[in-house]
Amino acid sequence: MRLSFAGIAGRVRPAALRNRVLPFAHSLDGVFASTDERSVSRRISLIAFAIRIASAVIALGSQVFMARWMGEHEYGVFVVVWTAAVVVGGLSCLGFQMSVVRFIPEYLERKEYGILRGLIVGARAYGFASASVIALLGVLGIWLLGDRLASYYVAPFYLAAVCLPILAVGEIQDGMSRAFNWVSVALWPLFIYRPLAVLAFMWIAMMSGAPANAVTAMYATIGAVYLVTAYQAWGLRRRIKRVVPAAPRSYKPVHWIAISLPIFIVEGFFNLLTNVDILIVGALLEPQQAGVYFAAVKALALIHFVYFAVRAGAAQRISAYYASGDQTKLQAFIRDTLHWTFWPSLLVSIILLILGKPILSLFGEGFVEGYPLFFAFIAGLLVRASVGPAESILTMAGEQRICAVVYAVVFALNVALNFILVPIMGLQGAAIATATAISIEAIALAIVIYRRLGILCWIGFVLIPPRRPAEVS
Repeated sequence: MRLSFAGIAGRVRPAALRNRVLPFAHSLDGVFASTDERSVSRRISLIAFAIRIASAVIALGSQVFMARWMGEHEYGVFVVVWTAAVVVGGLSCLGFQMSVVRFIPEYLERKEYGILRGLIVGARAYGFASASVIALLGVLGIWLLGDRLASYYVAPFYLAAVCLPILAVGEIQDGMSRAFNWVSVALWPLFIYRPLAVLAFMWIAMMSGAPANAVTAMYATIGAVYLVTAYQAWGLRRRIKRVVPAAPRSYKPVHWIAISLPIFIVEGFFNLLTNVDILIVGALLEPQQAGVYFAAVKALALIHFVYFAVRAGAAQRISAYYASGDQTKLQAFIRDTLHWTFWPSLLVSIILLILGKPILSLFGEGFVEGYPLFFAFIAGLLVRASVGPAESILTMAGEQRICAVVYAVVFALNVALNFILVPIMGLQGAAIATATAISIEAIALAIVIYRRLGILCWIGFVLIPPRRPAEVS
């Protein structure tokens, strides 16, 4: 029997309180039971956010254990190398991790099952092949630069190259799962199973006598990534067999690549924009400081998770509305995404400002010095939250090229500001540089959306009630 929030609220006493909570209860029933497109998207975002909250606790806990096991120096080495691997792994997909989110709903709508089956196979093969080539080039680069690279980075970077092909496949599988609205298949492996597996493998390695250093952590990460990605592929295959009718595979590689490459630029600059500060801090400062910086970023992950949760439920719906030409539904849905992104982000920001020092102290005493970074980061993240998943709106509406230009300019600005401010201000300089770049990115995307699509994509405009016809002069 299905849980009814309205039924529970109907038993609330006194009557005055019952009358207040009943409308909210009916809304919850609508979100969890209705099958209309708006409720489905809200449900996906809520599920994604719930998974992200759980994953934030798990990820924070796992990073606390890793930091305490490894110490500030080795932990700093590990987070710099792993951040680089994640960034390059995302870039290695060459845009297919997001283009599948656009193609799959389109092919399902048109019942082009042969091309859909070809895309499902071809996208992963393409990602694995391109990531393998990039990994080999990376190994060659590490070998050539071995004398100029700090010795404690060499072995972990070699091991990171081993991860790249399967990281790319995992990214593409995440996109496929979101395109089918299978949020659990997209998010559970990446945000729940993988950090738990890394922690388990690291603990087993240490119990077996391995040193608690960055090399051991990378071995544990390789094992976790391969195991979890294989499990995700198995789950995805089972579901696809149930919903996609059998048909001979057909391929459109030129078309797919033509659409994916601009998205690759957008996603590539987006990933670089959100991670380049960690890499620059690792290059210019000591590993201990990189570890402190990463701990502060990890503690603020809940704010990111609101944004990514809405993005997970929004991209495929925006693509469907835009493809159908339903401008009214598109504008109403974008208005919803602004509310879903900004207000939870604001609430989480307030909570983190209150609990920031105790959270950082879990990593160790030295990590509390990262608390002042919270203020700059939160300012930038709230500006981004005020425009919702803006880059998804542009990408799904076919405006990926102008979106790529915005990200390229903002990325260059972020790199320049980091290289200017980090030597002068240290970690605070990196936080200010990144927050400034994020804010400029959000403002620029909102302007582009208004000029290209005629849609006001900012929470401030949503809060202004529309004028009645009589009020229009």
